[in-house]
Amino acid sequence: MTGGYTGKILRANLTDETFKIDPLPKDWIREYIGGDGFAAKLLYEEVAARIDPLSERNKLIIATGPITGTLWPMSGRTVFVSKAAQTGIWGESHVGGFLGPELKYAGYDMLVVEGKAEDPVYLLIQDGHLQIHSAKDFWGMTTDKVTTAIQKKHNDPDIQIAAIGPAGENLIRFSAVIINHARAAGRTGMGAVLGSKNMKAIAIRGTGSVEVADHEGFLELAKEAHDRLRNNPQAKEMGKWGTWILTAVKQQIGELPTYNHRTGVFPGWEKLSADYIRPRYTVSDRACFGCSLGCKKLNYVSHGPYAGTLEEGPEYEGLMAFGSALGIADYPTTLKANQICNKYGMDIISAGSTIGFAIESFEGGAIDEETTGGLKLEWGNSDLAIKLLELIGKREGFGDILAEGTRRAAEILGPETEPFALHVKGLEFSGQDGRTHRSIGLGHATGARGADHLRSLVTVDQLGYQDVAAERWGADKLPEIVDPYTETHKAVAVFETENTYAIRDTMIVCWYSVSWPPVFWMRDFANILPLATGEKSLGDVENLTKIAERQVTLKRLFNTREGISRADDRLPPRFTDEPMPEGPGKGQTVNLEPMLDDYYNLRGWDLETGLPTSKTISRLSLDWAVTNK
Repeated sequence: MTGGYTGKILRANLTDETFKIDPLPKDWIREYIGGDGFAAKLLYEEVAARIDPLSERNKLIIATGPITGTLWPMSGRTVFVSKAAQTGIWGESHVGGFLGPELKYAGYDMLVVEGKAEDPVYLLIQDGHLQIHSAKDFWGMTTDKVTTAIQKKHNDPDIQIAAIGPAGENLIRFSAVIINHARAAGRTGMGAVLGSKNMKAIAIRGTGSVEVADHEGFLELAKEAHDRLRNNPQAKEMGKWGTWILTAVKQQIGELPTYNHRTGVFPGWEKLSADYIRPRYTVSDRACFGCSLGCKKLNYVSHGPYAGTLEEGPEYEGLMAFGSALGIADYPTTLKANQICNKYGMDIISAGSTIGFAIESFEGGAIDEETTGGLKLEWGNSDLAIKLLELIGKREGFGDILAEGTRRAAEILGPETEPFALHVKGLEFSGQDGRTHRSIGLGHATGARGADHLRSLVTVDQLGYQDVAAERWGADKLPEIVDPYTETHKAVAVFETENTYAIRDTMIVCWYSVSWPPVFWMRDFANILPLATGEKSLGDVENLTKIAERQVTLKRLFNTREGISRADDRLPPRFTDEPMPEGPGKGQTVNLEPMLDDYYNLRGWDLETGLPTSKTISRLSLDWAVTNK
């Protein structure tokens, strides 16, 4: 088999409790590379349009790439892909840790989970030893307990466990899959997909290795890449402070989501900042497989109402979701919320956003205490936030409604609540704001899985990296392309960033290697891929760009089958009609339509419908997808 791959796709059918190993098609390597690309190809071909994502006809894919488990920096990530339980469209969730390399070492490029078990089960993969075990005794356990129980049962503390908690069992729409206690495949509801299949966990142990095509050349370039990463000034800061350093940056530029994105500055931001958190709460640094950055932090609360809380995180997004977005200036609250989300198996962004939606709906008079079960919802109340989170995780009382996410909750609670339900295509917003950062406004609107910042977030424009912008997109586009308050050239930045990130997600490597800090880019991927795979065509930047376009457009075609069009590439009125009330971006709104036109033109998608044109489909060799509707 070509270097970097095992050449095997493992299928686990839960309905009849059988396994099948398919060969990895070689043409997939040249056309999709791996990871997200492989998963998009398989999901489109094998999951029919308009099915219920919680039906046994849906499939869940865990995919790796040719770099997974190698010495290339940050090569420990893997991707979970399915038709999303939360949105009903394309769903993906990337996760770090060690699960992806372990799957490769066990001998498989992909795992496809099919069908539905009659009773709760977990899957055990030990190289070629494959078993489906009963999980009846584990059903109802939190993710930390089931992880420990399976490791103890098989007498192997290093076995990698991907588990769902009560949230996945209860089919909470934004439930997550938790890897070994603290890594979350968080967004779009992968936990609910596994829960709908009665699968409690996947346990993987491998003793093999990953062979690359050119060992010496690969090793030399990998060492150089690690040196570049370690010596990058921003990378050093990220390694020391983790993603918490973003709190101060976001506050400074007026983009720290506060009170359900009503404003972008938060008076209590200092207590959510890196300078405040690390000396008071951090007990150790941690890193994922192959990472020389080490942005993960283990933290402990020694006093106060949440004394005794020991947990990794939260990342910046968690500080935002249970801190500034809810008006809470208290780090221990965010750590406790992060712990609850990990144990129950929930996405912290969607969980916090849904609670923010509820509080603003209550404040605005759209719902009352009769609706909330006697709870008075208000900003800045830590006890309330934790209480609501527990109710959501158990699907009890008012939490049963919030467990559906903001879009469905608004449909249940009535049209008066809809202005406060901030989402795109059913996925809640992450910790950015298009009013002070135009390119993310476009990225949120066009994201295949919804209000997504991980597939196309441009940091170069927001943080003023003029030299980097000139190198990537041309000096002729300065200064507009690095002006966060203008729509000019933002489609170019989003288009080319999304393409680069698409290749990142086929390899698969960490987001932080290409975004902030901006260390690696498309040329670096073109240099390493032929050394890993032996495929010379993957060393051509123009060809990689075409592969990236194919991947982005294939996801669009998947969503097109589900009814998505230009009408769905929109932002809530909060961002387009309500000017930023204060801070550096005061008075700013997003003028989305011109950016959409520019983006569609670059993608080769129809301006009126937002659907890929026949010319684009042909150019990207996706004609098979049109006939496979």
